Amino acid sequence: MDRRSLIKRAGIASVLAAGVAPAVHAQPAVRWRMATSFPKSLDTLHGCAVKFSETVKALSGGKFEVSVHAAGELIPPFGIVDALAEDTIEMGETAAYYYTGKDPVFAFSCAVPFGLAANQNLTWKDQGNGRKLLDAVFDKYNFFTLAALNTGTQMGGWYRKEIKTPDDLKGLKMRLGGGVFGESMAKLGVVAQNMPGGEVYQALEKGTLDAAEFVGPYDDEKLGYAKVTKFYYYNAWWEGGAELEFFINKKAFAKLSPENQAIVRAAAAVSYNDGTTKYLMLNPPALKRIVASGIQFKPFPKAVVDAGFKAAQEVYEEHSAKEPEFKKIYEDMRAFQRDQILWNRVSELTFMQTMAGLKI
Repeated sequence: MDRRSLIKRAGIASVLAAGVAPAVHAQPAVRWRMATSFPKSLDTLHGCAVKFSETVKALSGGKFEVSVHAAGELIPPFGIVDALAEDTIEMGETAAYYYTGKDPVFAFSCAVPFGLAANQNLTWKDQGNGRKLLDAVFDKYNFFTLAALNTGTQMGGWYRKEIKTPDDLKGLKMRLGGGVFGESMAKLGVVAQNMPGGEVYQALEKGTLDAAEFVGPYDDEKLGYAKVTKFYYYNAWWEGGAELEFFINKKAFAKLSPENQAIVRAAAAVSYNDGTTKYLMLNPPALKRIVASGIQFKPFPKAVVDAGFKAAQEVYEEHSAKEPEFKKIYEDMRAFQRDQILWNRVSELTFMQTMAGLKI
């Protein structure tokens, strides 16, 4: 045996003799899979999942990697909740209101008609009761949530015909999110179609859809909706601040070391900031291009918005009357929102109105 081996063995022997185990710094490599509900072409929605993956790898020094799979690559676009419940994947990135068929409460985790703006949404969840109440429901599906990004206030969608009154919505075949919004629009006569954004263009082109709402100018421009419709409307009273989320498999998360759990949370925060600010940066120039292309860009008439509010209130009342969990979450959100409205009247709303009236 050579001198180096003797010294090495003697060193280890002395440590063990002293009753102290050698320090072990290396952690086993961790490999996760994340499915998204969006195509790779949407570099904001799918891109925030990629940002998460890159951040996890960087923070862990390559010891923790998350492979990202676009819609349909690993599971169907709307199959994430089932996959988490069955432990097929470790996490997903999606919009919670895609899953209101399982429970209408899911909608509150993304956006509901006449609901919260972006900063309010995140604040209600992380500083108020929102995430705690929602995660209690999601627990039965084996996941909890972390914010992935917020789209901000969305556009009201693309229409093949002009919308002048609530009657113009009757019989309209429209791609839209499900849940409270879909039920509200159904009361106005809209025939709701819930389909992935990547399938909408052909449906509009063929006339199997009369209208579609997706996100906002940047994503909508990429999907080419202006080529197959005539009218683009705002504001989307159903999505004042739609939040996409990372759905995290609870069993997989529990197996992580405390360090890797902290990395997951930190990476989600990085992704949220990156994706949310991207929308603020990218939407204005995209809207300029869309308007310049000749599309008719219009606000919804007040009568249409008022009819939407009335319909949404009816849906909220119907669910609250028969579903205690829905009522509990809805009332908590509304109580939080009332205080936020009072504050905004003397803070951001006043400031933004002032700035909108100035030439800068």
